[in-house]
Amino acid sequence: MKTEIKLTNGDVATIVDNKDIKILKSPDYNFYFDKKSGLFCRWGKTEDDDGDINLSLPEIIDMEISTTCHGIDKPCKFCYKSNTSKGEYMTFETFKKVFSKLPPTITQLAAGIGDIDANPDMWKIFAYCRKQGVIPNVTINGARMIPEYFDNLAKYCGAVACSVYDKELTYNAIKELTDRGMSQINIHFFLSTETETLAYEVLNDIQNDPRLKKMNACVFLSLKKKGNAKTGFTQLSQEKFNDLCKFAISKNIKIGFDSCSSDKFFKYLDSDKSLTEEFKKQMDQCIEKCESSIFSAYISCSSQYFPCSFCEGTKGWEKGIDIINCKDFITDVWQNPKTIAFRKKLLSCNRNCTIYNI
Repeated sequence: MKTEIKLTNGDVATIVDNKDIKILKSPDYNFYFDKKSGLFCRWGKTEDDDGDINLSLPEIIDMEISTTCHGIDKPCKFCYKSNTSKGEYMTFETFKKVFSKLPPTITQLAAGIGDIDANPDMWKIFAYCRKQGVIPNVTINGARMIPEYFDNLAKYCGAVACSVYDKELTYNAIKELTDRGMSQINIHFFLSTETETLAYEVLNDIQNDPRLKKMNACVFLSLKKKGNAKTGFTQLSQEKFNDLCKFAISKNIKIGFDSCSSDKFFKYLDSDKSLTEEFKKQMDQCIEKCESSIFSAYISCSSQYFPCSFCEGTKGWEKGIDIINCKDFITDVWQNPKTIAFRKKLLSCNRNCTIYNI
C-alpha cells in the first residue's frame, strides 16, 4: 500500500506499507521500519544526515488503554501513574475512534495496561493494530499470567518488556515468551539509589539464570519524581550510573535505557577511557534522545494527547488535547500551539528533559 502525507515545509512524503516493512520517503525526512525484527532507521538527505527535525511526524504512539493495577500484592511504590485496583479502560470502539485520527506515519503502538487483564478488549485492540499495519508492544509485570495471555502476546506483539517487581514472576514470564519464539523480550528496571543493589543482582542473573538465556536486553528506566515515586527514591548519581554501565558492558550484557537517560549515557561514554572510538560511534547511532512531541506522542486512557506520559498533569499540561473530536491530528494536535511550544523548549535544551531532573 502506498500513501502520501504533506510535511510542514510543503514537501510530500510517500509512505510504503506492507506486511514486512513501512518506509517513509521525502527529500529531508526518511525512515525505514522492519516489522519483523523491529529495526528502525531514520535519515535526511543522505544516510549520514539526521534530517530536518522540524519536519518530524509521530512514528510511535504511547497509548494508555487501562489504569487498573493491583501490582504484585499491592500497588508498586514507584508507580509514576499511581495506579490502583480501581481504574478504567479504553473500549475497543473508543480505541478505533482514536486510531482513526492518527497519521499513517505510525509504526508502533506501546500499550500502557496496568494489570494484564485490566482491559477486556486488549486482544481485539492488538489484533486491530496488526490489521492496520501497526505493531503493538506492551510492558507486563509477570503477575496474573495464564498460558492464553502468553500465547496472545507472542501472537500479536513485536516486543514485550517485563518489569522487575518480583524476580520469579518476571523471569518465568520471560521464559514463557522466549519459549514461544519471541526474541524482543526485555527486562524493564526502575533505576534509583534505592534499587541499585537489585540492579546488579539482575545483571548477574542475566548471566546465570537459564530462564533469561534467550532474552534481548535489560533496559534501565531513570527516576522521574511523579506519582508514587515522588517520595522514597533518589536519583542514581552519575558516578554510580557510570559504574553500572561499565559493569554491564564488561560482562557483555546487553543493556538499554529510556530516552530520559540518554544524556547520562553520553556522559558515561565520555568518561570510560577503556571504550574504543568505534564502540562509542556505534552507541551514538543507537541512542535516541527525548523524542516527545518530535517522533512520539502519548494518548491517555481518556483519549487526551500529551507530549509524553510523564508530562500529563504538569504545569501547562494539566489538561491534554482532545483526540476524538479533533478534525486533523497534524493540524489540531501535532501543530497545536501547546505542542509547538513544548517542542521548541525541548529542542532548545538539546532534547534533554525540561520537566524532571534526570
